[in-house]
Amino acid sequence: MKIYTKTGDKGTTALFGGTRVPKHHLRIESYGTVDELNSYIGLIRDQNISEEQKDALLKIQNELFTLGAMLATPADKEILKNGKERLNIPKIQPETVVFLEDEIDRMNEELPPMTNFILPGGHQTVSFCHITRCVCRRTERLVTQLNEEETINSDILTYLNRLSDYLFVLARKLTKDLSAKEIPWIPKKEN
Repeated sequence: MKIYTKTGDKGTTALFGGTRVPKHHLRIESYGTVDELNSYIGLIRDQNISEEQKDALLKIQNELFTLGAMLATPADKEILKNGKERLNIPKIQPETVVFLEDEIDRMNEELPPMTNFILPGGHQTVSFCHITRCVCRRTERLVTQLNEEETINSDILTYLNRLSDYLFVLARKLTKDLSAKEIPWIPKKEN
């Protein structure tokens, strides 16, 4: 596989199916931000966290590659002329989201109830989780905007929404695991 193809030198790129679009196209921005999100998840996975957490993050990274491929395939190019699907891979679907929900529920069982919003920080690894959660929310905003222009598989939107929840709860769980302090946001009243 050649790394450089020179086909994008004029500011365009090809979607799955061959359609060329500008590199600033919302679809490119959407799956490009999925790639950024995936890289940040890799950063969390590289931290001193449990093997169970690393395994879950690796699963999520693989699912994000699938999600990116789904976003890179316009709806009118999903089916080949022979009637087969262009992407011959398992897709993001409701069962994929259930994994995130199960992980959230499992982690939440070990955490105290939230009574306030929480300020990001307390430990470098926790901060990485919060940055990643913010990138996930940005990804979700871009994909919802894309969905207004072109129909996107609704499981993608659900997955991104749940993933940001997962990353928030993971930040809380790592705060506990790393004996860091969770700092509540308590607005100061003006005098």
